[in-house]
Amino acid sequence: MRSIGEKIQAFFVGFQDPTFAVISVIECLLFFMLVYYVSKVLRDNDATHIMFIYWALILVVGVMHLFGSLDVTLFFLFIVLLSVFLLLLFATEVKKSIWAVHDREKRQTESVSNKTEIASVQDVERNITDIIKAIQNMSKNNVGALIVLSKGSLPKQVLQSGVVVDAEISTQLIEGIFFPKSPLHDGAMIIRGHKILASGCFLPLSQKLNYPKDFGTRHRAAIGITEVANVISIVVSEETGIVSIVKQGNVQRYADYDVLKNVLRDYYWHELPLYDKKR
Repeated sequence: MRSIGEKIQAFFVGFQDPTFAVISVIECLLFFMLVYYVSKVLRDNDATHIMFIYWALILVVGVMHLFGSLDVTLFFLFIVLLSVFLLLLFATEVKKSIWAVHDREKRQTESVSNKTEIASVQDVERNITDIIKAIQNMSKNNVGALIVLSKGSLPKQVLQSGVVVDAEISTQLIEGIFFPKSPLHDGAMIIRGHKILASGCFLPLSQKLNYPKDFGTRHRAAIGITEVANVISIVVSEETGIVSIVKQGNVQRYADYDVLKNVLRDYYWHELPLYDKKR
């Protein structure tokens, strides 16, 4: 059995072979990139305790390898399998990080016409009233609808898939867009602050399988977008008229007036820096 010093010496001697050197450098870079990305996902999702366990296991396995009780191939294989397991465990968070765009891109793709504008309390309450009235009217008439309340974190591909509206929120406009014969009624409407940014947008579908029987493509899209972006979805079922609220992949069905009002007030007062309660 070789000592630790002999292993280190043999490793560096091998660098005299250019092919070995290139392969070793690439392997080390890929290994450290994988470990860094897994650690970043865990840290960004407040799973620091899991990250500490992850690093502790890497340290223990590394020590085992140095003292000759673990082959280098098994060492790398263990770390890779452990990393893949953690990435699968945080699959939703990984999808969010993949879909995420930089703050500058977000501002460019989801810019509001007047960025410095601050809506008054009356304006915000009017927006809330108009949205709720439109949703309740569509629910009564079994008109399918999908509204996404954006906080500026939507992937630009989503907005580019629809038609730019950039209009003030109104009950008539919302109902008109989702009217069954409207060319935009099948897609999603994106609301950002006091503006309807776009309509007819295509959203990523959730891959979950445990849906209620009456969930269709519209519901899967509503769930899917909340799995990859920090948004809230409001769905009106075309078959039953049931209104559902979706947050972070979780569905709250049978949303009535009070539920909708609380969700919208929370969205405007607590989520959007665009608005100032004190005004």
